[in-house]
Amino acid sequence: MTALSSPTVANQVVSGTTALPSSSTATSAAATSALASSQIAGNFQSFLTLLTTQLQNQNPLDPLDTNQFTQQLVEFAGVQQQLNTNDSLATLVSLQQTAQSTQALGFVGQTAVVNGNTATLTNNTATWDLSVPSNATTNITITNNVGQTVFSGSFAVTAGSNQAFVWNGVGNDGTQFPPGSYTLSATAVDASNNPVAVTTQVQGVVTSIDLTKSPPLLTINGQTFTVNQIQSIVS
Repeated sequence: MTALSSPTVANQVVSGTTALPSSSTATSAAATSALASSQIAGNFQSFLTLLTTQLQNQNPLDPLDTNQFTQQLVEFAGVQQQLNTNDSLATLVSLQQTAQSTQALGFVGQTAVVNGNTATLTNNTATWDLSVPSNATTNITITNNVGQTVFSGSFAVTAGSNQAFVWNGVGNDGTQFPPGSYTLSATAVDASNNPVAVTTQVQGVVTSIDLTKSPPLLTINGQTFTVNQIQSIVS
């Protein structure tokens, strides 16, 4: 049997694995910045040597145009300042990535709610959250991972958000389906038979974090999501 009811939060915390972040990108950026700084420092020193040599050996009757040297000095100073700015930006990016990783690690083992329509049937329970803007009759179809329809039915849903639809894994013919991923599709109409929009969300335990991606990816029900895709955490 199926029923619209509040979801049961699993007490068992699924232990996840966490991928360690790769430092190759940061190392490469640091090496590139250091090389650029070294090159501009060397070029600037060469320019100063050339400038002083020319000034020492200039013809007193036809002195060199110092305005051009001054302009070149200003340009070299501008390039050096830009390199310093790039170094500061690289540091800020690194700090942001560290903050994202730290935030993502805090979700491991938590039950999260995300937008989606694929839930995992575990212990004969799969839960979806339905949201409709007005009272409606909702036609629900659940399919397995090969697209086979395993359950369908119509249910009254009241206006509001996050109304749990709990499926016990039993098909219309009484078959108890095995654990796995199942996808719910829903259409709804109001009392006047006008279409009503239905939004579906799923719950799942965050089992792992991939810190090698930017932003980090959280695995929920076998699918990956970013932190900003999490709608809420079920306590």
